[in-house]
Amino acid sequence: MSGLTLISFSDMFMAKEIRASNSMFSFRHICYILFTLSFSSLIIFHSWSHCYFFSPYHLRAIEEKQNQTIINLLSYPFAWNHLIFSSKPPSKLLKIALFVKKWPQGSHAGGLERHAMTLHIALAKRGHELHIFTTSPGSSIIPKSELGNLCFHFSKPTPGGYLDQALVWEQFQEQNKTGSPFDIVHTESVGLRYTRSRNVTKLAVSWHGIAYETIHSDIIQELLRSPQESKANALAERVTKVVEEVKFFPNYAHHVATSDHAGDILKRVYMIPEERVHIILNGVDEDVFRPDISVGKEFKKRHGIPDSKSLVIGLAGRLVKDKGHPLMLEALKQIMVENSTFQESSIIMVAGDGPWAARYRELGENVVVLGPLDQSELASFYNAIDLFVNPTLRAQGLDHTLIEAMLSGKPVMATRLASIVGSVIVGSEMGYTFSPTVNALKKAVYESWVDGKEVLHNKGQVARQRGLKLFTATKMVAAYERLFLCISSANNDDHFCQYQQSVN
Repeated sequence: MSGLTLISFSDMFMAKEIRASNSMFSFRHICYILFTLSFSSLIIFHSWSHCYFFSPYHLRAIEEKQNQTIINLLSYPFAWNHLIFSSKPPSKLLKIALFVKKWPQGSHAGGLERHAMTLHIALAKRGHELHIFTTSPGSSIIPKSELGNLCFHFSKPTPGGYLDQALVWEQFQEQNKTGSPFDIVHTESVGLRYTRSRNVTKLAVSWHGIAYETIHSDIIQELLRSPQESKANALAERVTKVVEEVKFFPNYAHHVATSDHAGDILKRVYMIPEERVHIILNGVDEDVFRPDISVGKEFKKRHGIPDSKSLVIGLAGRLVKDKGHPLMLEALKQIMVENSTFQESSIIMVAGDGPWAARYRELGENVVVLGPLDQSELASFYNAIDLFVNPTLRAQGLDHTLIEAMLSGKPVMATRLASIVGSVIVGSEMGYTFSPTVNALKKAVYESWVDGKEVLHNKGQVARQRGLKLFTATKMVAAYERLFLCISSANNDDHFCQYQQSVN
C-alpha cells in the first residue's frame, strides 16, 4: 500500500510540474504576443501621428488650448485694464446715450468731465453713435463736434447746476424713438438720477467718488483742523449719506468703479452683486502724455527754471483745501526755513488755480505758480519736472494728474489713501507715499531729494511701464467698449461677455 501511495504521489507531482510548465509557457507566450502587438501599435501610432495630426504645430496648439480658459466678464473680479481686447473695429456698432453734468470747457475741467470727454470721443471715433445729454455751457461757446456720429443735447441746468431730470429724460425719450433705440445708457455719477435709471436695464454708471470713501477724508480734515476752526459735522452727515447711497445704488443696473478700492466697497459695503460691479481704471491719452526731454527743457527755459537745480517738484490741479494744499504749503514752509541747501538747490512749479495759488507765491522766488494749463502745456510741464506730488486729502476715485505724470515717465508722490496705494503707487519702486501729516510729507520730500535725479529717473521708468500697462486711454476705452457690448447683448448669443484668458 505504501509503495502504491508513493508512486501515486510521484505521478501527481510530475503532473503538476508539467501543468506548471505548460502554464508558464502559455503565460510567456501571451506576454510575448501582447508585447509584440503593443510595440507594433506604438510604431504605427507614432508614424501616423507624426505624419498627420500631432505635428509640432498641432502639439503647440493643443498645449495653448489647454492653457486657456473662458471667463465670464461680468463676474471678473479685477480691473478690466489687465485684459487685452482687440484693437480692430468692433463687429457691432452701438447707439450710446451719455448723461453728464457738464462737458469740459478749456483747462477748467474736473476729472469726471475729462473722463467723459476722453472716453466718449474715442468711442465715437471707433464708429459708435454718441448722444451727449448735458447742461448748457455758461459761456456763449457751444461745444461742437467734427464727428457726425457725436451729437450734443443741451438743457438748462437747475439752480444747483445739475441736469434737470425731467428735461433730459424727455430729450432722451425723443432720441430713443428716433431711428433705432439706444443700445446702452451711460451716466457719469448721478448725471441720470436713480429715479430714472431704475427704468433702464441696459445701463452702466461710473462712480468717481462715493460717500463711504470720503469718511477717510473727513477724519483727516478733522485731525488737521486748527483750534481756531469750528468743528464740522461732516462725519455724522457722511454716515447718513452712505446709508442713502446703499439704499439707492441698486437702482443702477451696472456699476463701474474707477479704482480697485471703490470696487471692493461697492461689493462689500454697498452689497451690490458682484456680477453688476466692474472695475475699469481711469486712463489718459498716451499720445499726449509721454516722455519728451526737449519739450521739458524748452518749458523750463520759457519759465526761467535753471538746469542747475537738483530737484524740480511739480504740483498740478485745483489749488484748494481738500486737495491737500494747506498741508503741502506748511511742509514747504518748514523745509525752507530749516534747510537752506534744499531751498537753494530745489524749485517747485505749481500748475493750476485756486485760493492757495497766492499763498504759494508768498513762499519766494523758488516757487513758480504757472496758473491753469491746457492739455499740451500740461504735458510739457510734466516733462520739465523730476517728481510729481499730489497731496490730496480726498479719498475718492483715481486722480488723473498722477497717471498723467506716470505716463510722462515721472515718479509720483501722494497721500497714502486706499485708492492710490491699491491701484497707482503699489510699490516704492515707482514713487513715494506719506500719511497726511506735515512731518510725514516733509520726510517723503527729503527722501526724494536725497535719492537724487538718477534714482528718480529709474522710479519714473517703472512708473511709466505701469502706466502703459493699465492707465492709457486706449486700455480704458477698450474696456468700456467691451462692457457696453456685453451689457447691450447679454441676453443674446454674441459672446461679448466671454473672454478667453491664457493660463500660465
